[in-house]
Amino acid sequence: MNNHETITHIETATLGMGCFWSPEALFGSLPGVLRTRVGYAGGTTSHPTYRKMGDHSEVVEVDFDADLISYGELLTVFWNNHNPININGYKGRQYQSLLLYRNEEQEETIHRMKKRMELDKGSLETEIVPYTEFHIAEPRHQKYYVKRFPNAIGKLSTLYPSEEELMNATLAARLNGLAKGFANLEHIQREIHQWPISTDNQAEFIQLIRQIRW
Repeated sequence: MNNHETITHIETATLGMGCFWSPEALFGSLPGVLRTRVGYAGGTTSHPTYRKMGDHSEVVEVDFDADLISYGELLTVFWNNHNPININGYKGRQYQSLLLYRNEEQEETIHRMKKRMELDKGSLETEIVPYTEFHIAEPRHQKYYVKRFPNAIGKLSTLYPSEEELMNATLAARLNGLAKGFANLEHIQREIHQWPISTDNQAEFIQLIRQIRW
């Protein structure tokens, strides 16, 4: 699914929680998430790259259908799946617990959810700042886990021949989550039947993923 014209309430979340490979797979596995992509944000360095990131952090951007999954639910997943104090045992800007809010509503939700989560978890040392700019990461970092399975990529490339199409595909996001162990095939197949696409497209997607050799 790449065509989201029938979805009326699409929002974007930008989150940093360490190395961006696993968070992309985690959020990509969630029903209601439409697109994922990884990159660099939160700093001032111009044209950052993986080797020259400057003062940016690794982040994942998540486009989601707010009628199916809320920003608050994404924040719950965010704080339940990393340690804001000591990410990957690494101190520095590259791996940072980071939330970049895009409007007042997101900012309010972050602070409300943070207070609620801190009742159980104690102080959450997450940096909370306004969103300014997102720099897309190199293609090799997008959908990292599913790309470790050549047969899966070969099958997906019949539907999404370009790197950009693959990066933006909901199906690729789900299979990236599957490859990392955050999703299972049965749940993905059931979800596809609810996608706002034709029954023929649904059948095509399900047939394709059933043929993948993991």
